[in-house]
Amino acid sequence: MITYKEIRSNETIRTYVQSADASLAALGFTEHSFAHVTHVAEMAGNILSELGYDERTVEITKIAGFLHDIGNLVNRVDHSQSGAIIAFRILDKMGMEPQEMAKIVAAIGNHDEGTGVPVSPLAAALIIADKSDVRRSRVREKDLNVHDIHDRVNYSVTASKLLLNKATSEITLKLTIDTTYSSVMDYFEIFLSRMLMCKKAADTLGLQFRLNINGQLLL
Repeated sequence: MITYKEIRSNETIRTYVQSADASLAALGFTEHSFAHVTHVAEMAGNILSELGYDERTVEITKIAGFLHDIGNLVNRVDHSQSGAIIAFRILDKMGMEPQEMAKIVAAIGNHDEGTGVPVSPLAAALIIADKSDVRRSRVREKDLNVHDIHDRVNYSVTASKLLLNKATSEITLKLTIDTTYSSVMDYFEIFLSRMLMCKKAADTLGLQFRLNINGQLLL
């Protein structure tokens, strides 16, 4: 069976991830390279592991997380769908079982808030892990004077934690925002659709999604 470790070390995949991130850098987007995809892979896997899913489901969830943004190699528009096709070709050539490929491809194809739906627990975990990765280190532009709203919001986040409480069936994104750089309203202006998607994803996992910013429960 193909492992997450194999996917992470595959030179073709690493080239595609780097090239996809380079395209986004040219467009002025935040970091989408190995730091982001590894964070998403590990977080998505941890969510399902904590919820008691079997080891192989956790493993293929991590694989989906590492591959989820590979479609940016083609274009940012509809990158989830193109990424699903690229992932299918890679995994098919590597000899992955169709049942596992189907789950991974569906999750990747449904991770974007524009068209995506949490069609499975794997997809739901991927959505939450991806949309909760907000942090200062993802901002590429060092000159604060030229930051757009996306850079300001990401740069303002000085601490970010995703906390799963099985006792209360809640999953909480806890953020600390330095309002010197961005207001809480700025966060909602660009991330509201993502947070609503996280809410749907949490429902799929039998959880309630919560958003806590600077100690205030907002969702």
